[in-house]
Formats: sequence, C-alpha cells, structure tokens
Amino acid sequence: MKIAVTGSSGSVGSPLVALALARGHSVLGLDITPSKTPVHHPDFTFVSLDLRSYEDVVNVLRGCDAVVNLAGLPNPTDYVAATHNTNVVISWNVLRAAAELGIDRVAQASSVNIITLVYSQRPRFEYFPIDEMHPCLPDEPYGLSKLICEMQADTIVRRYPSMRVASLRLHWSLPDPTLARKLDSSKAKNDLWGYVQEDSAADAFLRALTDDSDKWSGHEAFFIASPTTACETESKILKEQFWPDVPLKSGFELSGNISFFDCSKANGLLGWVHADSLTT
Repeated sequence: MKIAVTGSSGSVGSPLVALALARGHSVLGLDITPSKTPVHHPDFTFVSLDLRSYEDVVNVLRGCDAVVNLAGLPNPTDYVAATHNTNVVISWNVLRAAAELGIDRVAQASSVNIITLVYSQRPRFEYFPIDEMHPCLPDEPYGLSKLICEMQADTIVRRYPSMRVASLRLHWSLPDPTLARKLDSSKAKNDLWGYVQEDSAADAFLRALTDDSDKWSGHEAFFIASPTTACETESKILKEQFWPDVPLKSGFELSGNISFFDCSKANGLLGWVHADSLTT
C-alpha cells in the first residue's frame, strides 16, 4: 500500500513513517519542514508542501492508496484564529482530495481535547471513564478545530459512502512514558493524567488504514490513550482528591492506576492494544 503521511516530520508522523516502512508499505511524507532525522529508504519520498492549498493537495496525493493526516497546529497557540483555521482547512483539503481521487482509506488525528480538558477554562466531565459517547463541548480553538474535523469526516462519508475515515483522539504522545510520570499530579489533573506512547499511536493509525475485518464503515472516532495513568498515585485517590463529584459508569472500578479513558472501541474495531514499547 502507498500511504501518504501529512505532518510526517512530527512526533507521531516520524514513528508512523518508520513503522509503515517496516511493515512493507511505501510512504509519501508531506510536511512544511523536513524531519530532523532524514529518512533514507527506497520506499520513502518526502515533499515539502503547505497543505492549506487544495489544488496542491490533490496533485500530490495522486497515486496514493491511503492517507494519514497528522498535519496542523497541536495546541491553541494564541487562542484566537491561527490554530482553528489551519487545522480545519488542512483536514477538509485532505478529506476532499482523497474523495476526488478515489482514496477510500483515511485516518486523521483528532484529540482528547475534543472534550473540555487542559486548554479549557474549566474541564467538564460527565462520567468516568471517558468514552466516545461523552459530550464534546470545547471552549477553545484547538478542541473546536478537532470537533469540526470530525464533522467534516461525517460529511465526506455521507457524500462518498465508499470512504472509511478514522478520527483518532490522541492523548499526549510521548517517546518515553517515564517523562509524564515526572509531572506533579495536581498539574496534570486537567488532562486526567493520560498519555499515549508515540509508536503505539502510530500503530493505531496503520491499523485504521489496513484493517479488513469489515467491523466498521463510514466515519468512526476512537480514543487513543494508555490503559494506565502516568501518575504513581492510585486512580481512586486521584479521583477523590481532584474530581470527587464525577460519577463512575456502571461496572467501572478505579483499581490501581487504571486510566480515566476507555479505549475499548479501538480495541474492538481496530484490534489496537496500547504498548509502552512496540515491535514491528
């Protein structure tokens, strides 16, 4: 499979390129800037491109079988317009270009911030663990941009029903999970102490493209996070200390360091299992 990876020089894009090549795919890397660690592989091609130009996106994606869209701004920046406008335009350009070219497999980076988390004025949690049915009510431009990106995916598959689009709601991606464990628990409470190992995140994107189980179609969103928190304090104590009024879903027990995010949908439909280290 020939896979285009936008944002190929980023923290998830770089390991995704490496993993796709290791699994026998050819990769077209697209980014404004080249990776700090250049890829030397016969099946890898890099093109520097501003993905905000729709015509350029159409032209560069010709001949690809699938697309992973990781391009865009990863936080609200100035909380005004740049992040919102950039992310929304890039997402639409990639989705619409894929539709025009008959590319039916697309996976795009969404975010846990599609709900109200660390960038919000005040996080709002209806229940734990957070799953895909939780209300998405962002109050800042980054989370809003990701919500709109998911709505754009809903729109594109209605008009092009042969397409299958996965929106992966990534948590904080890290090369080494021990980096997250150095945070003060009170400072990480608005992120619910979550993370995802970046190679494991890359694996989720590849699974979304290559899965042939027919378990899902159209557009689906998936939370992608570790099944445990990055905090040494037990999850029950964290909840009692910081979120005592948030109810627990029936059958959910806060044992050990269990995560406040439920990624069972990704496991059931994609066969994805988080790992702090990944072999190809």
